[in-house]
Amino acid sequence: MRTALARRLGAEFLGSATLAAVVIGSGIAAQALSPGDTGLQLLENALATALALPVLILVFGPISGAHFNPVVSLVDSAVGMRAWRDTALYIPAQVAGCIVGAVAANIMFEQPAVAWSTTDRLTGAHFLAEVIATAGLILVIFALARSNRASVIPWAVGAYIGAAYFFTSSTSFANPAITLGRMFTDTFAGITPGSAPGFIAAQLLGAAVGAGLVLWFSPRPSPVTTAARR
Repeated sequence: MRTALARRLGAEFLGSATLAAVVIGSGIAAQALSPGDTGLQLLENALATALALPVLILVFGPISGAHFNPVVSLVDSAVGMRAWRDTALYIPAQVAGCIVGAVAANIMFEQPAVAWSTTDRLTGAHFLAEVIATAGLILVIFALARSNRASVIPWAVGAYIGAAYFFTSSTSFANPAITLGRMFTDTFAGITPGSAPGFIAAQLLGAAVGAGLVLWFSPRPSPVTTAARR
């Protein structure tokens, strides 16, 4: 059991680190490849993230569930699909992974290993955008999981996040762990430490809204999904 738990935590750490490296590294590359064109930079950043997410979920999903996101883990436990003990251990692994991934991205592109972001992102509009982005992400994941359509979650999550880069003013962080990781890079994807608490508060609120929507639209997991979780 200890080996299995260590394997799950390792999957959450490595998956989160890779996700952060993709988000931050592609942002740095986009700035270098398309200087002066913010729209194209965002498209390149979004495309890299949307392509990487399904791959990471497919690789690590059978091991840990491929959360890479504290709000996904919290909702997973809140709706009775995972033990709270796992969530309590998953979250530190996810946060540590995102920080390591941010540092790795910085180093790969010859940036300082750690450079606190100076990009102030928190406004009322961004707060609302993060609530909506996170609620939507939770609804996508758990509505599919509770209706026996988990096989399409990797593609649905990648498509949703790719779209949310553009339809939300915040560019859809929707993840407290990666929000913390982005503080460590003063590049395209960075967020100042002063903005991060507001973003995380919005993400937690969005997770609660999303969980409520899931329980309203899918009050009971399908029999096949329930059996698979035992």
